[in-house]
Amino acid sequence: METRDVFVPTRLGQLHVVVTGQGDPMLMWPSLLMDTSLWDAQIDYFARSHTVIGVDPPGHGRSSPLERQFTFGECAQCVVDVLDHLEIPWTYFIGNSWGAMVGATFSAGFPERVRATVLMNGTASPASRRQRLEYRALLVLARMLGGIRPPLTRSVVRAFLGPTSLRNRPDVVRRVLTISQKNDPDSLIHAVRSVVIERPDQRAALASISCPTLVIAGREDRTFPLPEVEAMAESIPGAQLAVIDDAAHLIAAEVPDRVNDAIRTFLDRHTHTGR
Repeated sequence: METRDVFVPTRLGQLHVVVTGQGDPMLMWPSLLMDTSLWDAQIDYFARSHTVIGVDPPGHGRSSPLERQFTFGECAQCVVDVLDHLEIPWTYFIGNSWGAMVGATFSAGFPERVRATVLMNGTASPASRRQRLEYRALLVLARMLGGIRPPLTRSVVRAFLGPTSLRNRPDVVRRVLTISQKNDPDSLIHAVRSVVIERPDQRAALASISCPTLVIAGREDRTFPLPEVEAMAESIPGAQLAVIDDAAHLIAAEVPDRVNDAIRTFLDRHTHTGR
C-alpha cells in the first residue's frame, strides 16, 4: 500500500502529513508532544478501507517549528488547508487531546467539511488554576533542560499513562518517551501555552456541532479525568460517550484494538444513516 509524505503550507508553518489507503477520507490529529506515529495502529487498520491522513501538528514531528502561540481556530483552519491541498472536500475527523479540541473547533466552524468526528481524551473547559501552575513549572524545567529530559520525563509519563500501562505495557512507555523527547523546546513551549495554560472555555461553542460525534475517555486519564471528558460530551448535541477501562490519556497507543473497534462501530452506525 502506497504511503505519501506531503508537506502543506499553513498559517502555522509547513505541516507534514502522511497519506495512505483508499476510500472515504479520515484525518487524524494527535495529542500534545506526540506526532502522527501515535496513530500507527489506527492508520494500518483503517487504510484498508479509507484514505487516512495522519497529521504532525504544528511544531511537532516533521512539521515546521512553531514561532508563536496559536488558537484552536487557527488549528482548525490548518485542517482546512490540508484538505484543500489534497483536494478533499470533507473528512471524518479523529483527534486525541489537542486533536480532540481541534476536532471540536473544526466541527463547529466548518460543518460542511466534516461528516463525523471522534474526540478522544479531550476537554472543552479552560485549565484549572492548579493545572496552569503545574504546566508553567514544567515549561521552566523544560527550558532549563533543553526539552523533555530526565527528571521531566517522569512527569510526562505520569500525565499520559495510567497505572495499567505503566505496569503492563513497557513498549508503550518507551514509545511515549521516545516521541516526546524529539520535540523542539521552543515549539513545545508555544504549544503547551496554547493548548493547556491559555486554552479557552469552548463549552458554548461546541453546542453548534451538528455532525455525529463520539467522545471517548480513558478511565485512568490523569490529565483530563472522566468528569471533564463527560462535560465535553454534554456540550455537544447528541454526542455519544464511551469509556475505556485500563487505559489513560493515549488510548490509541495503549489499547489500539479497542479504539479501532469503537471507531469502526461508531462510523458504521452513523455515516450512512445520520444520527
